[in-house]
Amino acid sequence: MDKLIEGCKKNDAQSQEKLYRQFYPAMFALCKCFFTDNHDIITAVNNGMLKVFKNIHQYAPAKGDFFNWAYTTVRNAALTLIRDKKNKLTFELTENAGDAVVNNPFKQLEWKDIYYYLDQLPANTRYVCSLYYLEGFSIKEITGLLEMKEGTVKWHLNECRTRLKVIFEQHNARNIG
Repeated sequence: MDKLIEGCKKNDAQSQEKLYRQFYPAMFALCKCFFTDNHDIITAVNNGMLKVFKNIHQYAPAKGDFFNWAYTTVRNAALTLIRDKKNKLTFELTENAGDAVVNNPFKQLEWKDIYYYLDQLPANTRYVCSLYYLEGFSIKEITGLLEMKEGTVKWHLNECRTRLKVIFEQHNARNIG
């Protein structure tokens, strides 16, 4: 890994390609939590990996594993894409002051199932749900990342739980019947 990183620091295209191919599956899986459209997923991965390559000199091994640094960089690129897309969309939401429940609806599921259920949610609800339940961000952190009001984040979490409950019940009914 150190040899690849050094090659990337020298802008060696082969090193960059090898690193990209090595990290692609994990970064794709990360971005799939936020987007259903493959174009958006790939855009987020590519934007993130471009930032990794541009800022690779800022990586400090003493601060942690390179993969974790790259993962955070790609996740931040996905969040930037979400904010950019959000600014282009207009939507109205009613705020709900209900408290977020800490029970994770995904804790017993496999990743393929999590992706299936996330795909059933509206985009903004999926973003909040992914950050809260899969990435472990607090409501306050999500408000800053997505530039949403706290009440709106709570509304999305409530909407996520409400919709997922219906989806889980429908899925279980089909499997029983």
